[in-house]
Amino acid sequence: MYLCKETHAMLNEQALLLDGEGAAFTIHYWGVIPQLFDNPVHKHSFFEICYVMNGEGEYTDNGTTYPLREGTHFCSKPGATHQIRTKEGLFLVYVAFELDETRSQNRYIDSFRVLAEQGTVCIPDGNETPTAHLWKALLLTEKGNLPPPAVTSVARALLLSFLALFGNRESSVSSRGDSAVIVRQAKLYIRDNLSQPLNLRDIARYLNVSERHLSRLFSAGIHENFTNYIRDERIRKAAGLLTASELSIKEIAAATGFSSVHYFTRVFMRVKRFSPGRYRQKFGKFNEKDYSKDQI
Repeated sequence: MYLCKETHAMLNEQALLLDGEGAAFTIHYWGVIPQLFDNPVHKHSFFEICYVMNGEGEYTDNGTTYPLREGTHFCSKPGATHQIRTKEGLFLVYVAFELDETRSQNRYIDSFRVLAEQGTVCIPDGNETPTAHLWKALLLTEKGNLPPPAVTSVARALLLSFLALFGNRESSVSSRGDSAVIVRQAKLYIRDNLSQPLNLRDIARYLNVSERHLSRLFSAGIHENFTNYIRDERIRKAAGLLTASELSIKEIAAATGFSSVHYFTRVFMRVKRFSPGRYRQKFGKFNEKDYSKDQI
């Protein structure tokens, strides 16, 4: 038998500030309600994540309705309009929280932002998930409960478990190594596809990450924004072709993704301080060849 009132009081007294290595949370409230009925259509500026211990109903989130039953977890994201409806009542436990970004590492900030943007709303049949076991560990029972010093640690572990439960590939907390792999994949994709139009949206979709996340990884990993990196890669390849090949400037412009020779020349001069033709004359391996037709 769960002691709902006692658990509710304990959590709202002992587990409102959860701080630890890398991630700190501000808890707005905990809920342990043995029979919750319909609530009005509303929204929050924070996360509110719920677990159905018993009962049936439905949850509507931004116009999409999900069935609720024992074992279901559901996530009300910041800004999402939502409502719970049930005829017989739900035994529901829930927590409303925000990540304290001033005291959290960037990897957690990124992960919770992605969760807010792309995370799954509803997870059915979740009674055997780590998240469910953490919820149950926090609930006081007549047979005993966690020692008080362990409550905040388990509560914090519960909040971190939401990243894996509701997250996609990107929502789980990424290590620096994972971030480096994503950046490396993006750089290889750019290098091998310079002749095509390249934009942040398409490359993010290819890597199965959000545009914001990919842009942030680029800025953090190579201290350069995405657009400038692509430009510099186009110019780097163009410079190599100018010095080591006999392709015409028009062919090189096309091979490196420039829409016209005029645009290519303008960008090349801005970066290299030489026109393409002059650069080829000065540094090319085929200096003796007549490139007068390429003097742009």
